[in-house]
Amino acid sequence: MSGRAQLMWDEAVTGYDFGPGHPMDPVRLALTMRLIEALGVDKAASGGVVTAPAAGDSTLRLVHRQDYIDAVRVVSADPDRATGSYGIGTMDDPAFAGMHEASALIAGQSVAGAEAVWRGSVEHAVNFAGGLHHAMPGGASGFCVYNDASLAIARLLELGAERIVYVDVDVHHGDGVQAAFWEDPRVLTISLHEHPRTLFPGTGWPEETGGPGAEGSAVNVALPPGTGDSGWLRAFHAVVPELVADHRPQVLVTQHGADTHMEDPLAHLAVSLDAQRMVMAALHDLAHEHADGRWLALGGGGYAVIDVVPRSWTHLAAIAAGTPVDPATEIPEDWRLQVHHLTGDVNAPRRMTDGISPSYAHWDAGYDPASALDQAVRATRRAVFPSRGLLP
Repeated sequence: MSGRAQLMWDEAVTGYDFGPGHPMDPVRLALTMRLIEALGVDKAASGGVVTAPAAGDSTLRLVHRQDYIDAVRVVSADPDRATGSYGIGTMDDPAFAGMHEASALIAGQSVAGAEAVWRGSVEHAVNFAGGLHHAMPGGASGFCVYNDASLAIARLLELGAERIVYVDVDVHHGDGVQAAFWEDPRVLTISLHEHPRTLFPGTGWPEETGGPGAEGSAVNVALPPGTGDSGWLRAFHAVVPELVADHRPQVLVTQHGADTHMEDPLAHLAVSLDAQRMVMAALHDLAHEHADGRWLALGGGGYAVIDVVPRSWTHLAAIAAGTPVDPATEIPEDWRLQVHHLTGDVNAPRRMTDGISPSYAHWDAGYDPASALDQAVRATRRAVFPSRGLLP
């Protein structure tokens, strides 16, 4: 390997902007990169900071229909032409000038990161602007225009990958990625998310296990609202490591939406930054244990754009770079001043931790039938594990 990790970044990704008042504020991307720079994580990434070209139509067509791409391009040039068709011009996905260009650029970063990992120029690639996992082949959904995660996986398959695992720990179900590979047994999709009864997109039930010929290739853990660190970590470790080991992936692709956090305004889990960091480290280890270190890590949701997202994804980049940031690290004052400059907020976080030391009980310690969390995990294991020859 010529470099341990590379960080995908182009300032132009902040052009992915649905407008004032929309939860997906692009300042979260700018603040993340500024924090990465303030802590020297960009210099620790031996593969460097890399800018890749926007995905062209031939790449976008690996997942998306040409008529949809054409529709995005039309409203990108003239947002007033958006009518709500193809999911564009809705409250979740309002049209904006440059929509196609910004969305294709984010997709291009993820695809290029996947190519670099597959070809061995780096072990790990991080695109925290990516992880737009709700976009469907023929429509925008849930703040997502082009599904960069699906496109990266499709490109890996095109390059010859035969076994890929996708792990999605965003608070919302990774429905677009699941749909893209529903009938493809080469891709194992695993999503841990808040229960579909209480959160968009209303999918991700444990019974969703894959299409004909790909039974057991979709895995969904539907977590009860209010799940905190101990339950979230217990669920992750009760499902993900065993399935990753069983699938024997050549590449691990992960989505790290920061919206599981207790402060996120759009969801109802209660996970800390410290637990998020633990799962990032666990996925990094799984990449080395089962995928020869090949790891593409993406961002995703996250709407506490000052307090949570920049710290979470800076930890992700640092773990990938092989220089994890000590949670007790003080955040440089220069970054806090930039927060004030960009947002007017004077109460930016001061340390890279929530001050919590998470712990959990391993699944082997026993099942509690009175626990809603344990019921959720058991439902997933019963739905998927036997079809893969594993004990539920």
